[in-house]
Amino acid sequence: MWRRPASGPNRRGRLVRVVLPCLGLPCLALTATTGLVNAQTVTPDLFSPNRQSQVITQDSPLRRTTADAMDPLNGLKLPDADPSRRASSSATPSERVGQIPTYGLPAANGASTSGYDSLNRKRLKPKYYPGQAKPKPPPGPGSPVPTPPPLTAAGQLRLSIPPSETASKPPVPPAMAGTIVGQPPRRRLKIDDDPFGAVGDYAGSFMVKTAVEVMAGYDTNPGRLNSPQGKAFYMVAPEFVAMSDWERHAVVADLRGSFTGYGSQLTPIDGTPLSAPLDVDRPNFTGHIDGRLDVSRDTHLLGQARLLVSTDNPGSPNVQAGLARYPIYTTVGGTFGIDQNFNRMQVSLGGTIDRTDYQWSKLTDGTSSSNDDRNFTQYGGVGRFSYELNPAVKPFVEVEGDSRFHDLYLDRNGYARNSSGGYAKVGTSFEFTRLLFGEVSIGYARRDYVDPRLSPLEGLLTTASLTWTATPLTTAKFYSDTQLGETTLPGTSGVLSRTYTVEVDHDFRRWLTGIGKFTYGTLDYQGDNRTDTIYSVSADLIYKMTRSLWIKGTVRRDWLDSNQPGQSSASTVVMLGVRVQN
Repeated sequence: MWRRPASGPNRRGRLVRVVLPCLGLPCLALTATTGLVNAQTVTPDLFSPNRQSQVITQDSPLRRTTADAMDPLNGLKLPDADPSRRASSSATPSERVGQIPTYGLPAANGASTSGYDSLNRKRLKPKYYPGQAKPKPPPGPGSPVPTPPPLTAAGQLRLSIPPSETASKPPVPPAMAGTIVGQPPRRRLKIDDDPFGAVGDYAGSFMVKTAVEVMAGYDTNPGRLNSPQGKAFYMVAPEFVAMSDWERHAVVADLRGSFTGYGSQLTPIDGTPLSAPLDVDRPNFTGHIDGRLDVSRDTHLLGQARLLVSTDNPGSPNVQAGLARYPIYTTVGGTFGIDQNFNRMQVSLGGTIDRTDYQWSKLTDGTSSSNDDRNFTQYGGVGRFSYELNPAVKPFVEVEGDSRFHDLYLDRNGYARNSSGGYAKVGTSFEFTRLLFGEVSIGYARRDYVDPRLSPLEGLLTTASLTWTATPLTTAKFYSDTQLGETTLPGTSGVLSRTYTVEVDHDFRRWLTGIGKFTYGTLDYQGDNRTDTIYSVSADLIYKMTRSLWIKGTVRRDWLDSNQPGQSSASTVVMLGVRVQN
């Protein structure tokens, strides 16, 4: 039935239909009016589809999640692409009068925000935690097809072998590479090309490096006699190198010496005098100091002071019979010149002077013999003209002339040894990517003597100095030199000597190096018809314990083959020692 509320402020409210239960009687529908005092207030949130009950638990499947709140179609919200649906859903009840209602769920309702979307909505980008690895996007159209790994003939996976230039390099520590965790990145330090090389010390503005080698061994024929006599020996070899560190000008000093001592004398056989001294101890020193004064960018003044201390080589015919020990000779000299650049052309001119002095020879009978006839002074000049075709190739022409004046006009055999001579040669210096660099030249040398009985000393001149880096671990070197030397043999003008040396260095490890060397040479005594051929094969093994301490071992075999009877010899040398350097 319907009834109206009896009293209250909302007495003029709606009619409320009250359904009474049937108590065994026909049911009556009573109509009365009732008030809205206890009715719920009508608010917009009652009609909102997003309204949820306050009694839904957190684990209920009906609970709204974050994805539901972000979904624009959640709760029957229509996309902006459909204005008719938007208008119908947001219009007031009076505005919806006369409109055709829509039923059901819109398209793509409840679809995920990732993957394929039929409504072409804007996809939401996923959020990653700090430090989380981001997946790589799948290859799109036009992307290159990945190359499958190489397979062998049997169908097995072929492993890639790193190239030798990287396989031989040690790993770089993080401190040197600048990749320490927690520290800012810094410039990577250069890898030390020689991790066991001498470091050196600064003395003012000079970098100074010193070293000394102490060796001991055995020589089967120290006197290079036809009938060998073996002796144990020791050798001490100091070194000193100093280089200036100036913005302009330069000074370089390179001093190297050695002393080989045998501790005992050779013994004559059957009272026959030996062709070698009884005391075969030998000193040797080679040093030079080079300087450059930069007058301007293209003009430089050059100078060199040099000193050589040595003796005659064992087995040489210049060694007198019956000597007690080798006489020592010294050669001191200098070069002073100028170096001028004219664009790509370079002109170098210099004057030279050298003085050679011999000690008196001490004989086994206690007497002494003068060597003043072997003392001489040499004056000369040298010029070199070169042109730089490109930074890697620089051909040149070199011409030298000199005159030698002996202290005694006639030597011990009555020959006038004063002479004049020189050489001319052409060649080139080159450098190809630091793998092959050096200098080669060929020319002609000649020396004329005052005494007409002495024929000119002449011959082909070959000089070379090449270095080839075959691999990062192997280096090959080639040296060649030609010299015109003096002699005391009667009727002999001089000796034309040529030497050729091949050396191969290989690093088995950074701290273990092997060196193989082969030397071939010829000694042509012009005027005496004597020709000597020398051979030498050596093998060195160097164990580098630290930068300052090395252990060295050497095995060498020497041969002297002469066309004169009784002058050939052979010897084997074995040495072991240490090298201390700084």
